[in-house]
Amino acid sequence: MKIHTKTEARGRIHLRIRKKVVGTEARPRLAVFRSLKHIYAQVIDDGKGRTMAAASSRDKGQTGGGKKEGASGVGKLIASRCREKGIESVVFDRGGFKYHGRIKALADAAREAGLKF
Repeated sequence: MKIHTKTEARGRIHLRIRKKVVGTEARPRLAVFRSLKHIYAQVIDDGKGRTMAAASSRDKGQTGGGKKEGASGVGKLIASRCREKGIESVVFDRGGFKYHGRIKALADAAREAGLKF
């Protein structure tokens, strides 16, 4: 019997999501990665294969205050960076993580800051 780790399971889920979620120039993909301490968000145009905007909880000026508060700060930051580049709507890619906790906090904060998805 093969033993599967949580990381392998998340990878399989992420591949299943990526079959359906594709970022275009008009509506890029907002990809989220969550590590134990930090959270990262990128807005990606899959057609050209380039990152259009990025934000993380490690950026200068990001305040701590806990993991959920940091995630909501990253959501606001990525939304403001998208608005600077003229991006109004994105496709959300949760990266195989459950839409819960820090992932949900980031998504809600990005929506509140004006990003549509």
